[in-house]
Amino acid sequence: MTALSSTHIVVNGDSHEAGVALDTPLLWVLRDVLNLTGTKYGCGMGLCGACTVHLNGEAVRACQIPLSSIGDKKITTIEGLASAGKLNRVQRAWIEEQVPQCGYCQPGQIMQATALLAKKPDPADADINSGMTGNLCRCATYFRIRKAIHRASRELG
Repeated sequence: MTALSSTHIVVNGDSHEAGVALDTPLLWVLRDVLNLTGTKYGCGMGLCGACTVHLNGEAVRACQIPLSSIGDKKITTIEGLASAGKLNRVQRAWIEEQVPQCGYCQPGQIMQATALLAKKPDPADADINSGMTGNLCRCATYFRIRKAIHRASRELG
């Protein structure tokens, strides 16, 4: 049995104490301890991207990150993208392009796209295809995802 530990983490700008085992994946801390259920469980192996969050601005798979490896890094979830009740440009583009079909993978897709645009503000299709690799959509909305990323790239902030 793994001993429980109280660990300080910063999620969406707020400080939290997580009283869980240090080997607990970040995904379960977010969902079960902090009740931030926008981050989804998909495959549990880091292959589908449904659990994508940002760790210091980098897109990572929360199902593969143990709490012990977080340290003082800042975590951003889908709930943390909006500011003062206003959706960010990627979230707005997702709505305007009507990207979701079932919607399950979309938080991870949006988080990955946001990280991509932070690194490559005006991506070509090849950049998007490469940057979104590993984020799977069983409804195959990839064309609309690409369209929304292009739309978001044209919008400032």
